[in-house]
Amino acid sequence: MLISENTLKWVMRFYPPLLFQRIWVRHFDTDFLGVDVKIFKSLFNLNYNRSIFGGTIYAAADPFYAVLYYQAMRRKGYKVIVWQKAAEIFYLKPGMSNLYFNITITKEEINTLSETLDETGKAEQYCTLEIKDVRGEICARVISLVYIRKLD
Repeated sequence: MLISENTLKWVMRFYPPLLFQRIWVRHFDTDFLGVDVKIFKSLFNLNYNRSIFGGTIYAAADPFYAVLYYQAMRRKGYKVIVWQKAAEIFYLKPGMSNLYFNITITKEEINTLSETLDETGKAEQYCTLEIKDVRGEICARVISLVYIRKLD
């Protein structure tokens, strides 16, 4: 389903798994080539040492590469299904403040994936995401494997 960047921003802001974990989509870039996300530290997502719960950090990282690739491929006219096939998260330091991340994908990546889809009908893409605190220090690094399959 094609949807505007602004509409999807609001849908995801109020999507219960993100909303109740205090995960806030700040902005989707034009043509879904990027997203900016904030994780608010709150009473709802604290762990026993008063840092942001690791499950919240992972939940924030989970959907966004798949959403970006899906929307970007749909804009190129592809009918696809996209999901995160695997992920590995490294917690580097406790998230003692609000956390932030920004994902950017390039048109070259989309073109390469398009070529692969045209040749084989499926593609996999490894993606790395760094989640930072208010001082810009990396608190977590997530490596995701995104799977894309052509439906037609």
